[in-house]
Amino acid sequence: MKIDENVWSFFQNHLGYTDEEMKKFKEDPKNEDILSKSVELMNKTIVVEVVESHGCNSQHKKGDKFYLDGAGNFISKLCPKRMCAFALSSFGVSVFGMHELFYAGVEPNKMLFKRFGCSDVGVQCGGWGRVVMEIRMEDRKK
Repeated sequence: MKIDENVWSFFQNHLGYTDEEMKKFKEDPKNEDILSKSVELMNKTIVVEVVESHGCNSQHKKGDKFYLDGAGNFISKLCPKRMCAFALSSFGVSVFGMHELFYAGVEPNKMLFKRFGCSDVGVQCGGWGRVVMEIRMEDRKK
């Protein structure tokens, strides 16, 4: 799909690219492919839900949900008031996996390994708490 020059211009300004950097960005065919699918991705919400929690110092509980826009940015007003850095640091690989499936035209919710946890190993293994989360992609609510 041919990308409109206004879209290229928006991203140049958004990313703070020089004309030289933008030329290089445009020469990479994957960037055009990604941008051609970005409107659809912006109509998605990534939800990470706590499915198991015990001993969490930040008090994350089963049922807590973290919301990210399609690009992977937290929607802080929809997230828990306190967000543990150790839990958040575990999101990256799964969000990346969802994006890769989406861009490849595969339903992201078909990802086989949807569960992950914070880096704390729990009291049984010498840590404090253990939080297990599950990721999914939903259509954005208007």
